[in-house]
Amino acid sequence: MRENVLLIGGGGREHAIARALEDSEADLYACAGNRNPGIARIASGFETLETTESEAVVDYAEEVDATIAVIGPEAYLEAGVADALEAAGVYPFGPKEAEARIETDKAFQREFMQENDIPGCPDFETFDDMEAACDFIDEYDGDLAIKPVGLTGGKGVKVIGDQVTAEEGKEYIRDSDYDRIVLEERLIGEEFTVQAFVANGEFRTAPAVQDHKRAYEGDEGPNTGGMGSYSDATDELPFMMEAEYDEAVSIIEATVDALDDYRGILYGQFMLTTTGPRVVEFNARFGDPEAMNTLPVLETDFLDVLTAARDGESLPELDFATQATVCKYAVPEGYPTDPEAGAKVQVDEESAGDALLYYASVDERDDGIYTTTSRSFALVGVADSITEAEEIAEDALAVAGEEGLRVRHDIGKADLIQRRIDHMNELRGE
Repeated sequence: MRENVLLIGGGGREHAIARALEDSEADLYACAGNRNPGIARIASGFETLETTESEAVVDYAEEVDATIAVIGPEAYLEAGVADALEAAGVYPFGPKEAEARIETDKAFQREFMQENDIPGCPDFETFDDMEAACDFIDEYDGDLAIKPVGLTGGKGVKVIGDQVTAEEGKEYIRDSDYDRIVLEERLIGEEFTVQAFVANGEFRTAPAVQDHKRAYEGDEGPNTGGMGSYSDATDELPFMMEAEYDEAVSIIEATVDALDDYRGILYGQFMLTTTGPRVVEFNARFGDPEAMNTLPVLETDFLDVLTAARDGESLPELDFATQATVCKYAVPEGYPTDPEAGAKVQVDEESAGDALLYYASVDERDDGIYTTTSRSFALVGVADSITEAEEIAEDALAVAGEEGLRVRHDIGKADLIQRRIDHMNELRGE
């Protein structure tokens, strides 16, 4: 039976999902608040609509006779789009609003981990009194991470001792309009992500990926939605040991066991510390950019995962090519603090050469594609080594040029990865 798959979302992550389904026995339809030209060229239909309005999504799903829906962004999960689709008889590969709280409510996330004895949970306290939170910073013996409880697009967290001083942290809390925040111990080490495909009480994991949140090279500047990421040809990353990857997977296993009827992607963001992986956060969907590292090397048909999930069957074992990936985002000049839109995108899927091009937030006009004020597009190299993959991405970026754009060229470079290795060796006392 040929499936009608509805993809909800219009970013780079969703372009990667569309590419993963392009050669499947499925007719792909998409809807998003923005028109992604890369998805539109793959899909049989593309509707621009307000995708946090569940009724509009359900209407379009029924119009195209969708049999499965894949929900990309977290805001749609928080809005209960999965609940509405399921009520309408369309299987959503994405958690319902209650299960999505593992991402959308950071206080719930930590309390859930604590109540269910999930390993890797840092010390934390939640506050709805901002002055009490500031007092806690003064009293706490060590540095803290300041986390708004709700969604902030990866840009709301401030880490004392890294991004801000204690005084600056208190000023940030007092100047914010947050109703509730979480203060938790600062974790020191190297961050990495493991994404799991989850349904019917089972899960299958992908290779580890390391994202780069900071805006500028050398891990400087404010946090962003993610400037790029890399994975190795093995499950683990160069600064990790195989046993440490396995320990992260065991944390995901404990989390899946404790979640009721979860389906979709469970994204574990970990900090590799001297005591092993600790949980920075969980997300309830593919990472962006991490989806662009994971899906290009997935050799199992993603549609087989979706149909098994819907039909209550055992998930297929996932096969990943033994190749490395490097993803680099091109963002508008001034991003994230003062982005300037309107630069023409000079690279397309043909001129990208061996790299994969994923559009994110762009404006397609009669005379070409232009940047908006959000991340514009990503270029991904896939090769036998990180070094080769990085070179492929850089070759494509040379075609794209840098007029009106900015890129973190250091992502995937040998010297940056060596700094990660040296950092972990130093922390381990090696």
